[in-house]
Amino acid sequence: PSGTWLLYLPCTWSIGFGEGCLPDWHMLSLFGIGAVLMRGAGCTINDMWDRNYDKQVARTASRPLAAGDISTFQSFIFLGGQLSLALCVLLCLNYYSIILGAASLSLVITYPLMKRITYWPQLVLGLTFNWGALLGWSAIKGSCEWSVCLPLYLGGVMWTLVYDTIYAHQDKRDDIIIGVKSTALQFKEDTKQWLSGFSLAMLLSLCVAGINCNQTFPYYSAVAAIGAHLAHQVYTLDIDKPEDCWKKFASNRTVGFLLFIGIVLGNL
Repeated sequence: PSGTWLLYLPCTWSIGFGEGCLPDWHMLSLFGIGAVLMRGAGCTINDMWDRNYDKQVARTASRPLAAGDISTFQSFIFLGGQLSLALCVLLCLNYYSIILGAASLSLVITYPLMKRITYWPQLVLGLTFNWGALLGWSAIKGSCEWSVCLPLYLGGVMWTLVYDTIYAHQDKRDDIIIGVKSTALQFKEDTKQWLSGFSLAMLLSLCVAGINCNQTFPYYSAVAAIGAHLAHQVYTLDIDKPEDCWKKFASNRTVGFLLFIGIVLGNL
């Protein structure tokens, strides 16, 4: 559930960003459905790729594929249903957005493999999860205003590096044993410094996006509140306590909601 909302929120940000307009609630609903479907498809693909790894990690051993509760063939059928429904949502958009949305499929399919080949799978995850920051704008406007969409997208990628690095610290001991890579293993005891840098880059990107589409005081107030939230999150994080890592990861829902509320109030 946390992951679903974290994916949904970047989709809504750029829908609400249009200068002088309020969010299109019909489009928000459409993107909400699409985000749940594509996040679900990403989880299915991830579990299919990782079923043998998941068996060796205590936290993931009970996942249906790893536990043998469903077969690979059944998971293919389920994935086909998810992608088919997501395609129906995508076809409701304009042609530009259909092409842009379809371009993300390669990332959705391949990002679960990145943990095998690089210590930066969280970066690829960020590029995948935050695609909606581009797609939301094009769905409303018919094209992307890159001076706004790229900083917004970059801010989302930086945010993903923050919360998913924290998430990865839960499994670092098991990951070392089974040979899975992550930014948690790359940063080690320097994690807080890296998270601080990513947080600062996120805040700067959000400010640039706001300036380029004439956002107003409530938006920047929300960005300031996000900065305070992230600072507290990083300062109090205990990377050696899995339960604290989960708590901090889940608290990132607040980050997304703060920004969305800031965008809406800024436009009002």
